[in-house]
Amino acid sequence: MNKLVKAAALSAAVSGLFFASFSHAEEEVYNLKLAETWGPNFPIFGDASRNMAEMVEKMSNGRLTIRIDSANRHKAPLGVFDMVKAGQYDMGHSASYYWKGKVPNTLYFTSMPFGMNAQEQWAWFYHGGGMELMQEVYEPHNMLSFPGGNTGNQMGGWFRKEIKSLEDLQGLKMRIPGFAGEVFAEVGVSPVNIPVGELYTALERNTIDALEWVGPALDLRLGFQQIADYYYTGWHEPATELQFMINKEVWESLPADLQEILRVAMRTASYDMLTQSVHANAEAWASISEDYPNVQVRTFPDDIFEAMVAANEKVLEEYSRDNEQGQRIIRSQQEYLEKTRAYTNISERAYLNTMFELER
Repeated sequence: MNKLVKAAALSAAVSGLFFASFSHAEEEVYNLKLAETWGPNFPIFGDASRNMAEMVEKMSNGRLTIRIDSANRHKAPLGVFDMVKAGQYDMGHSASYYWKGKVPNTLYFTSMPFGMNAQEQWAWFYHGGGMELMQEVYEPHNMLSFPGGNTGNQMGGWFRKEIKSLEDLQGLKMRIPGFAGEVFAEVGVSPVNIPVGELYTALERNTIDALEWVGPALDLRLGFQQIADYYYTGWHEPATELQFMINKEVWESLPADLQEILRVAMRTASYDMLTQSVHANAEAWASISEDYPNVQVRTFPDDIFEAMVAANEKVLEEYSRDNEQGQRIIRSQQEYLEKTRAYTNISERAYLNTMFELER
């Protein structure tokens, strides 16, 4: 073999090694682990995380996979924040208001009483500065947070007795957690938090007088319509947004194209969960209406709403006192709500009011 042939062979070998190395780097597979607050096969909520993981794997052609561990596996349904922060899990699927005891300003990114509906809230997240504020809250804790699926407006709860006045709320024991529980406490309710698996028994045995869960699709499965006659319309969570969390170091380790695939999949799964919720709630409400004539839909009287609005403002003020970041988040939400609700009133609301009048 002459020198020219040897040089050509050496050049080809070097080129082959370079392209093999480049190809291997391009095809590197990233395997992430996600911890969710929900149990295995939890309807709607769990569907959102599963749909997101499936989209990611398909869009990345297998380069990015996500293994989902439900609460029965990691044993810490309300420990997802800490596990993702520490890197024990790469990602999490939960709800931001669960972490208000650890980081109070996480409260505002799920849903607020008397706040935005799902359509308005998404507009705030993606076009009104909400995402930037949420990242400002989460980044110091080594995480990023993204909208993770919306239930739409949640129902106000199941009551064994009709609520006709503020007096009827005094001392009433109700399962209603979070910020809404604190608002209700201001008007005389005794809020308690009970695991979902114990709710039916607690209501049946009069351990509690009322409870709030989600809406028809999930409430029907738990059987509340069998033991409570009054189903109240919502006020406390008009647009309950779940969240996808990802460890910041893990996010930064992903190539730019996989970051974008993950971002698109999370956003799509979030929207899909709302459409699934609307469909499932409509189907479940049709079943309740037909099979349980005992159930009567009620709306709280005006004096109760007026008291709760005042209580909401008081508790908000207490939460944001000496909290500049919290004040900015609240101000951003309130100013955006005022702007977008003006349009909602002459569009969606006006249309629905017209249809209600025509249906009478």
